[in-house]
Formats: sequence, C-alpha cells, structure tokens
Amino acid sequence: MRTRWVTRIATLKKRADALKKEAVALYVAARDPRVPWYAKALMGIVLAYTFSPIDLIPDFVPVLGYVDDLLVVPLGIVLTLKMIPAEVMADARRQAAQSFRQGQPVSRIGALIVIAVWLVIIIAIVWAICMRYEIGSLVRLCKRGK
Repeated sequence: MRTRWVTRIATLKKRADALKKEAVALYVAARDPRVPWYAKALMGIVLAYTFSPIDLIPDFVPVLGYVDDLLVVPLGIVLTLKMIPAEVMADARRQAAQSFRQGQPVSRIGALIVIAVWLVIIIAIVWAICMRYEIGSLVRLCKRGK
C-alpha cells in the first residue's frame, strides 16, 4: 500500500517537472507582444513562484510539502497556457528548448516573495504567542497604545 503511494507521488512529481519545462516556454512567451495583458499578469505570478528556489511549503513537510509542486504550480501553468495563442506558444517552446539546454532559470523575485510570506507568518505567530501569554515588552507596548 505504502509503495503504491510512493510510486504515485513519484509519477506526479515527474509530471510536475514536465510542466516546469513548459514554464520555461511561458517565460519566453511573456515577452511576446501578442500575449494579452491578463495572461502576462497571471504568468508573472505563476513563473515567479515556479522558478523560486524556495517553496511556500517545504517538501520535507509530510503530504503538504508536495501540494504546491503537484497541484498549485501545474494548475497555474495549465490555466496560463489556455490564455496564450497557440502560435505564440509554438514559437516560445522552440526558444525555450534552446535556453533550457543552457540551464533552468531561477527567480530571485519569487524567492523574495516566498521569504516575505514566511516572515509575515512567523511574525504573526510570535505576536499571537506574546499577546496570549503576555510575554515581554511587546505586550507592554501594545497595552500602552490603548
């Protein structure tokens, strides 16, 4: 039973990796003037996260770690692909095949967004704990403002 799940996850991971290759074509298509603005907006969000070296949910977290790789990224890529004209994607795939041989692009902006989200989550948790248990100067500072 466990082996079957491991095999399924491995298969889904391979499909997600194939979609990441498709994301390189999206990266090339983003610069094409024939692509509508709304597709470029969604494409920017999807690509920033796809090429980010940091995951929103790290892969070592059981089950949830693969949710972004297996669901969020592929769904974002598929939705974006449906918004782009076929001839634009054909051109982009040819250019992407050449650039993929040189190495997969990395999004530093995507990494910064993921880091910012994690920082906000950590700050919210620390603040909630401090307020709940009335810990330290943060509580005194908040109560002084009231």
